Amino acid sequence: MYLSASRAADAATGVRQRGKAPRRGRTVRRAVAGNVVALGMVSLVTDVSAEMVTAVLPLYLVVGLGMSPLAFGALDGLQQGATALFRLAGGHVADRTHRRKLVAGTGYALSAGCKLVLLAVTTPWAIGAVLAADRTGKGLRTAPRDALISLSSPPEEQGRAFGVHRAMDTAGALLGPVAAFAVLWAARDGYDAVFMVSFCVAAFGVLLLGLFVRDIRTASPQDGARKPREPGALRAALRALVGNRGLTRLCLTAALLGVVTVSDSFVYLLLQQRLDLPVQYFPLLPVGTAAGFLLLAVPAGLLADRMGRLGVFLVGHGALLAAYLLLLLPGGGGWLPALSVLALLGAFYAATDGVLMAAAGPLLPEGLRASGLALVQTVQAVARFVGALLFGAGWTYWGPGGAVAGAAVGLTVSLAAVAALTMRSRA
Repeated sequence: MYLSASRAADAATGVRQRGKAPRRGRTVRRAVAGNVVALGMVSLVTDVSAEMVTAVLPLYLVVGLGMSPLAFGALDGLQQGATALFRLAGGHVADRTHRRKLVAGTGYALSAGCKLVLLAVTTPWAIGAVLAADRTGKGLRTAPRDALISLSSPPEEQGRAFGVHRAMDTAGALLGPVAAFAVLWAARDGYDAVFMVSFCVAAFGVLLLGLFVRDIRTASPQDGARKPREPGALRAALRALVGNRGLTRLCLTAALLGVVTVSDSFVYLLLQQRLDLPVQYFPLLPVGTAAGFLLLAVPAGLLADRMGRLGVFLVGHGALLAAYLLLLLPGGGGWLPALSVLALLGAFYAATDGVLMAAAGPLLPEGLRASGLALVQTVQAVARFVGALLFGAGWTYWGPGGAVAGAAVGLTVSLAAVAALTMRSRA
C-alpha cells in the first residue's frame, strides 16, 4: 500500500489537532487518510489470523468434538457477549487518557496471545474460555480503532473512510480461510498448525500497529460537552451518551436487528450439511462472504455518504433476509443458492458493519467518540449474544429449518419496527 505517504494523505483529509472545516465550493476527491490505510493494514493482517481460527472452529467443535447446536450457540454467543463490557471500558479509557493507539494495541496483543494458548487447550469449554479472552481483546481494541478512523476523516466522508478500512479488513477475512485450508491440507497435525500460524500472523499485526499508526489526541470534548473527570466519570459519560437522542435511536435500531441476526458459523454449518461438503473444504465457505464484503464495502460506504447511512444499513438487512429465504429452499437447493447465500451475507456486512460506525461518529463529540462508538457496538454485541442463544435453541428443538424460519420472521418484524421508528422520528 502507500503507508509512506501517510502524512501527505492525512494533511489532505483533515487529520489534525486543530483543523479547519473543508471548503464546500467545489467537489474534490481526496485521498483517504494515511492513518486509515495504516489501520486497514493492521486489520487486514489481524483478520487473516482471526479467520484462520474462525474458519475451522465450527466444524471442529460440532463435528469433531460433538458439541450440540444449543451448546455451540451458547459458546458463539459468549464470544459476542464477552466483548460487551470491555468495549465500554476500552472506549472510556481511550477517551479519558487520549491514548487510543495504546488501548487498541493492548487489545490486539491480547488476541494474539490467545492464539498461542489455543495450542494448550483441548476441551470445548476451555477453548470457549480462550475464545472469550480473544473476544475481550477485540472488545478493547474496536472502539479506539474506530475512533481513530472517525477522527482521521471529515464528517462528510465517514462512510468512505470506514468503507476503505472495512474493505482492507475483509481482504484479511478472505485470505484467512484460504490460509487455514492450505495449512489443513499440508499439515499432518492440522489444527495445531493453524493455531501456530495464526499466532505468528497476529504478532505481525501488533508490530504494524506500533510502527505505522499515529495517535490522535483531543484536548477536550467539542460541541459544548464537558469531559467528566469526577470519580464517577464512566457513569457521567454514559449519562451524556444516553441523553443523545440520535445515538439512542441508533442503539435501539442496532439492538432490534442484532437479535435476529444469525451467526455466520450457523450459516456455514447449515450449508455444509446441505451440500455434504467434505471437511477439508469447510474453511473455504467464509471466502464467499469475504469476497462479497470486499467488493461492496467501499461502494456501500460511498452510497451511505451520498444517500443516507441508515437507509443503507436497512438495505443490508434486507440482503440478510434474502439469504434466510434462500436457506429455506427445499432439498438444499444446490450450489447456486449456496453461493448466493454467501454473496448476500457479504453484501449484508458491507452495508452494515462500517456504515453503522459512520452513522454514529458524527453524532458524537470528539472527546467521547470512542466511548460512544463502544456503546453502539456493545448494544449490538449483546443483542447478537441473545440471538445466538435463541437460534441455537431453535435448531436444537425445531431443527435448522424451523430456526431459520423463525429468524426470517423475526427479521421481517424488526425491519418493519425500525422503519416505523424512523418515520416517527422524522415526523
